[in-house]
Amino acid sequence: MIRVYGITKEGELKENLPLRDTGRASISWYWVDFDQPTDEEIKLLSKKFRFHPLSIEDCIEHVQRPKMDSYDKYTFLTVHYLQQKSLQAEEINFFLGKNYVVTFHKKSVRAINNTWAKLRKNERLQRGATEIAHDIIDQIVDDYFPPLYRIEDRLNEIEGSDDEESRSSILDEVFELRRQLTKIRRTIFPMRELIYKIVSTQHIKDVEEQHLYFQDIADHLLKLTELVEVNRDFTSDIRDNYISMNSDRMNSIMMTLTVITTIFMPLSFLAGLYGMNFVFMPELKGEYNYFILLGVMAVIAIVLTIWFRRKGWFR
Repeated sequence: MIRVYGITKEGELKENLPLRDTGRASISWYWVDFDQPTDEEIKLLSKKFRFHPLSIEDCIEHVQRPKMDSYDKYTFLTVHYLQQKSLQAEEINFFLGKNYVVTFHKKSVRAINNTWAKLRKNERLQRGATEIAHDIIDQIVDDYFPPLYRIEDRLNEIEGSDDEESRSSILDEVFELRRQLTKIRRTIFPMRELIYKIVSTQHIKDVEEQHLYFQDIADHLLKLTELVEVNRDFTSDIRDNYISMNSDRMNSIMMTLTVITTIFMPLSFLAGLYGMNFVFMPELKGEYNYFILLGVMAVIAIVLTIWFRRKGWFR
């Protein structure tokens, strides 16, 4: 599907403008959106707009890294937005010319639909194609925050949890959250580099007028970068804490088993010694020897228990 909006020199909005009318002198600037285009519609990038084959190839091939390429008559941008549930990076391509912006995306994008709605309501977005690009990118960057906040909230819950039963599975969840942070990080870092290039470029028309707005996006990306790094460090701390706690718990269990084994070693020795079936064992003929042996074994167990307790082995 292709949508076309045009703004006349009088500031009038022309919705569903035919592509052939975009070149009229009465049109100040226009926006063409390729929303999940068909193969025939994709061909218009070459036939109608005569974009460079390399930039067209970047649109239809696999996901590219966020980037900016400058050509003679336009600037090509590749921007990534995040699927809120899967955190999968999806691609939006911009062709920014002197009096137009062309957007290309293979899936429906909330930020673009919102910008269409604003333009239809005549809300502010009337100053030029660069402002359209800014508004879309700004919404895309704002959409990076919710998944990061969800991860941060979950990490805080895990850090403050005292649930012993979930300790066995808590590390798996921490590793999953860290994996999600890594996916977000792979999107944010290249986007930050892209915005810095846009702020400093001389190839995009009206970018100086939008400098403060793009700089605001750069500030948001810087904050996002810090959030990602802080939460990645947080996952490392939680992981190390739980590993230490599990190690300490294991050491405590091993110490308890060692104490029990040590106490029963002399008892097992005595039981084994007098359990041998030799005929000539004088101790076997005493009337009270059995009770004496039980008493000796009880004394040994009690003495060892008291000694280990004083040594702090039961702590």
